Amino acid sequence: MAVKEVLMIGNPKLREKSSKVSDFGEDLQGIIQDLRDTLLHLQEVKNIGRALAAPQIGHMKQVIYYGLPNNPFIMVNPEIFSKGEEKFWVWDSCFSFDVAFFVEILRYKKIQVNYQDENGKMHMKDFDNDMSELIQHETDHLHGILATDHLTDVKRIILRQEWKKRFR
Repeated sequence: MAVKEVLMIGNPKLREKSSKVSDFGEDLQGIIQDLRDTLLHLQEVKNIGRALAAPQIGHMKQVIYYGLPNNPFIMVNPEIFSKGEEKFWVWDSCFSFDVAFFVEILRYKKIQVNYQDENGKMHMKDFDNDMSELIQHETDHLHGILATDHLTDVKRIILRQEWKKRFR
């Protein structure tokens, strides 16, 4: 497949709700390959990033590709089934912001997710801490929600250069 252009904040397609995947054939495999190729390219160029949601590259389907080191995996039709009571503050950015800035927002510390793999097999998995935050971020994209929508105070925005000085 190919490296796709990432839709940027302000593009109305990022605000659309994605459709559930019902056909686990060639079209889905093409979306997954586009996500994989694009994420690998972005990780190389931006030196940041762990996942990409299909709507970010114009595929309006509920598919997420996680390009974690030594453990890539795909979630199709993910649904956050339950959320723990505890929340935590995280600095969140996005390829759809060109990773130009970070927002400090609250996310659930623990979640449980139902999803299908690329073959349609159902899974239920618990996630906590940084993986919980990542799953919530990517799942939001499938519903037309961006990290900036969780922002409660404009003082919780920081440019990438400042974030790198403080937190890297």
